[in-house]
Amino acid sequence: MSFNIAIDGPAGAGKSTIAKQLAKELSFIYVDTGAMYRSMALYFMRNGIAKEDEAAISDACKTVEVSIAYENGEQQMLLNGENVSKEIRKEEVGKMASATSVYKEVRTKLVELQQKLAADKDVIMDGRDIGTCVLPNAQVKIYLTASVETRAERRYQELLEKGAACDLEVIKKDIADRDYQDMHREISPLKQAEDAILVDSSDMGIEEVTDKIISIFNEKAGK
Repeated sequence: MSFNIAIDGPAGAGKSTIAKQLAKELSFIYVDTGAMYRSMALYFMRNGIAKEDEAAISDACKTVEVSIAYENGEQQMLLNGENVSKEIRKEEVGKMASATSVYKEVRTKLVELQQKLAADKDVIMDGRDIGTCVLPNAQVKIYLTASVETRAERRYQELLEKGAACDLEVIKKDIADRDYQDMHREISPLKQAEDAILVDSSDMGIEEVTDKIISIFNEKAGK
C-alpha cells in the first residue's frame, strides 16, 4: 500500500521547498499540484480566455492535456506535450491559477490525475486542499503556514535574487488577497484538515521544518 503525505497551506508558506526536501530525504515522489493549476492557467491565458469566463474555461478543460514527467528527480510540467515548467512560475500565471482553480471542471480534471498518482506510489503532495479533498486518507497531513509579513519577505528576496523589479508592499497585498480568495472559494476552500498537524514556519528555517515533519512521519509510520 502506498504512503501519502499531504501538505496544505497558504501561498508562500514554503510548501514546495519543504515538500521537495522531504521527498529527497524519504525517497518519495514529489507532486507539485500548484504547478498543475498554473499549467492550466497558462493555457487559458495563451488562448485569451478571461478568468471570469467559466463557460470558456470549462470548454477548454476538455481539450487541454496536462501531464507530469520527471527529469533528474525534478517534476516537469507538460502542457499538451510542451515543457512549460519555467513559464508557469511567472507572477501573472500564479494569479490566474488562483482565480481559475475555483472552477469545478478545472479541479475535477486535476484531482483525478493527482489521485491516480497517489494510489500506487509513495507521494508527497502540496497544495491548498490535499488533506481535505484530494487525499483525505493520507497517513500524514501537515498544515504549513507563516505570517503574511514573513511570506511577503521571502517572496521579495526570491524576486530580488532573480533580478526582478518588485515592491514589498504590493507583494504583501497580493498574498493577503490570495489568502482571502483561497479561503473563501466555494469549491475546496483552503482550510486545515481536522487531522492535520499545524506547523508555523514564521520563525523556522527549512531544515527545522523538514526535521519536524520527518519526526511526525516516523511516528506515524511506526519507525
